[in-house]
Amino acid sequence: MSALAPALSPHGVLSLKPSNDATAWDPARSTRVVRAFERGAGHGLLCLGVDEVGTNLPAALAYWREFGVRYVTALCALPDVSEASTKPAVPSPNKEYLERLAAAAPPMTGAEYLTASILADLWRSLDAACDAELAESKGNVQEFLKSRHAAWNLVGRVHFNLAENRKDEAAPFAFLATYTTRLSAQAKAQHLPLGKALQEYAGAKNRERLLSLLMPVQRAAEQCAWLKTMVDSGEIFHPLRWSPQHALRFLKDASALESAGVVVRMPANWRMNQPARPQVKATIGGNAPAQLGVNALLDFHMEVTLDGETLSAAEIKHLLAQSEGLAFIRGRWVEIDRERLNRMLEQFKAIERRAADDGLSFGEAMRLLAGAHIAGDPATSVPIEADWSQVAAGSWLAQTLAELRQPDGSLRVNPARSLQGTLRPYQQTGVQWLHLLARLGLGACLADDMGLGKTIQVLSLLLLQKERTVGERKPSLLVAPASLLANWAAEISRFGPTLKALVAHPSTMPAEELKHFDRTTALGGTDLIITSYGFLNRVPWLLATPWQLVILDEAQAIKNPGSKQTRAVKQLRADARIALTGTPIENRLGDLWSIFDFLNPGLLGSVKQFSSYVKQLGEGGASNSYGPLRELVRPYVLRRMKTDRSIIADLPDKTEVKAFCSLSRRQAALYQQAVGDFASQLQDADGIERRGLVLALLMRLKQICNHPSQWLGDNAWEEEDSGKFARLRDITEEIASRQEKALIFTQFRETTAPLAAFLGSVFGRDGLVLHGETAVGKRKDLVRRFQEDEDVPFFVLSVKAGGAGLNLTAASHVIHFDRWWNPAVENQATDRAFRIGQTKNVLVHKFVCRGTVEDKIDGMIEAKRQLAGDFLGGGAEAALTEMKDDELLKLVKLDLATAMREE
Repeated sequence: MSALAPALSPHGVLSLKPSNDATAWDPARSTRVVRAFERGAGHGLLCLGVDEVGTNLPAALAYWREFGVRYVTALCALPDVSEASTKPAVPSPNKEYLERLAAAAPPMTGAEYLTASILADLWRSLDAACDAELAESKGNVQEFLKSRHAAWNLVGRVHFNLAENRKDEAAPFAFLATYTTRLSAQAKAQHLPLGKALQEYAGAKNRERLLSLLMPVQRAAEQCAWLKTMVDSGEIFHPLRWSPQHALRFLKDASALESAGVVVRMPANWRMNQPARPQVKATIGGNAPAQLGVNALLDFHMEVTLDGETLSAAEIKHLLAQSEGLAFIRGRWVEIDRERLNRMLEQFKAIERRAADDGLSFGEAMRLLAGAHIAGDPATSVPIEADWSQVAAGSWLAQTLAELRQPDGSLRVNPARSLQGTLRPYQQTGVQWLHLLARLGLGACLADDMGLGKTIQVLSLLLLQKERTVGERKPSLLVAPASLLANWAAEISRFGPTLKALVAHPSTMPAEELKHFDRTTALGGTDLIITSYGFLNRVPWLLATPWQLVILDEAQAIKNPGSKQTRAVKQLRADARIALTGTPIENRLGDLWSIFDFLNPGLLGSVKQFSSYVKQLGEGGASNSYGPLRELVRPYVLRRMKTDRSIIADLPDKTEVKAFCSLSRRQAALYQQAVGDFASQLQDADGIERRGLVLALLMRLKQICNHPSQWLGDNAWEEEDSGKFARLRDITEEIASRQEKALIFTQFRETTAPLAAFLGSVFGRDGLVLHGETAVGKRKDLVRRFQEDEDVPFFVLSVKAGGAGLNLTAASHVIHFDRWWNPAVENQATDRAFRIGQTKNVLVHKFVCRGTVEDKIDGMIEAKRQLAGDFLGGGAEAALTEMKDDELLKLVKLDLATAMREE
């Protein structure tokens, strides 16, 4: 059985799925968890919470086990439930707890979908699973839990009660152990002193009941030496007078007592069963810094507070003079721990002294606020103890962070007047957020889902900055994969034609000319330079120029910090930096570090420091261990998803985008050879023979554009030989990371199997294939599997066989790998997903090889879209056969500079 890891689907379905992650779980030693999850998420969570207590599990599974444990603990706390064969619904935790739990999720597939409402749904699934399994056990709750794990041996409810007794100065606390039983006539649970149990269960026949009642106390005594002494001496059965030191000892072991099954009850005025504690409070960023950016220096102020009230120097001195335990001050009991309080005071004083001399950097301040203790940071070299200290943002910093975390709030930036288009509300929010971060000199990661319009948001920002900048301004630099340069140029023409943009790439001008560019003259008045990752390192002036913004498209290209292109990107100088990626960064912490090392260098420490920090998070096992890291990066990441109903409401039902592809060297050579052969044959051809030559050429060029192996028939189908395969990987890797489904259409049956094999390697799972040779009786089953089985990620179809009559609404992406050059036929295929019953927005990707006949015919279709019916009435091929020789050769001729992708 392969390694498994928990995965959450966009619809909140939790399951175990195969994983290549080294931290995934090998289930060979325990198939019961696998079988439980096969039955449903509720049964899986119940199995984790009941059966896997004490088992060593990876962080993601341990996180879900803790959720299951929380449920079983709540079940045990229900009154009068132990001997019942049915149970009432177990109340779900409050929303605040669920939100904290969602924010603390460790890296896992689908972590970005986790919300309080999904956790509440999973709680209800857990409760339903418990009802079903309890009924199957044919026993009561106590027997059911006892049979699964000894730790859940629910045998009675013993309570340890601590109360104040201020009249007794020497012993101002009282302790009493009680138990619950059904002794009243109304069968109501009644608290009795534990000593009464010795009388009630006297005699040999009741010995088992007494032992069962005292078992949680016995378990707790194994963890608490003071309790063992009380049990051995019999003091546990009597009321006791306690000193503050006794009370503090009890207080510190409260969680161990509760874990053993003992109910702990504290004075009513103690919040969360805790007396008040003095806290060392630090306030950062009360005033605006003199400079902005990641190197901004912030002010730091500290004080000691008690329940939010500032303590005087005399009161602090009095607290530190007390012995360990509880002290009565300002009318309340206060817990005293001189060592911890002194440690926090000394640490904060050291930070305050350093801030007064050198200032506190923005990165240090953010780590302090988030509680992310990354090694090497002087400000957080000693972990801040949350129980004894507090770090808060001052007025300026608090307002700034609020605007970053909720950019749709009070911040308002009007769209650029020169923008040729209308921003949807969430896009306007994105522009406001980007504008604020750019103004602050901080890096921004715009991580919207594919199809939500990251491009128009960036162009709107560039137009806005152009309109607002007075006098001389620096140009901005956009770095993108070579295959996307044409997309950006097209989008600028469409949405921002007033932007003066220059594509610095061999596809637009000779490489030698670019290397020796007179940038002083050429950049005058230029708003944006566009280049590729691969070409960036070849042009020294691109690295030497100071830019206003540096924007990375498909920023996952720098996820490998040791690669040549990543090192080149991180040499760039800019006032602010932006990373665009539709690939979730929540699940791959290595990618997160590399992107943030570009955006805000130093925020996450060095790669070695960050790796050490992440390793500690995974080993800690605490429920909120990943919470500080998420809090640290949250202000700089804006992610909107298509599954968000507020976003869906603002989207069109169907979005079509061109996926421009380059040719490999092998494709380009075969293409030119085909055109040369055609030109020679065309001289002597006429009539039907000429029509046949034209149609044969068009078919041959389409096949070459798809993959050389399709034309050559060599069955090699190597990825590096096809620009379309490279682009297909880019798109489908993101679809796979989003756990979405895709339809891939091709007009060639022989292409379906190689496409399916390639996509299987991308998704890590097999998909489905349908073409003209697929038996009619099997097609219904294929459709059903795609619609109902979440483990089927893609469906490859030939347009003739699958382009009509099928309902495939489980897909949210449609990819036209090759084109029919007939919008009606393509739309009919697209409508397999975009039809009645579709609840998701559909994103349509139309592949076009730049500089080829595909590119030129696509341009003709766009130019004559309103007349497409006339122009393509008999299909593009039929229309092209009527062209004159010179027009036809011009159409099929390869524009090599445009077509060749960068190696």
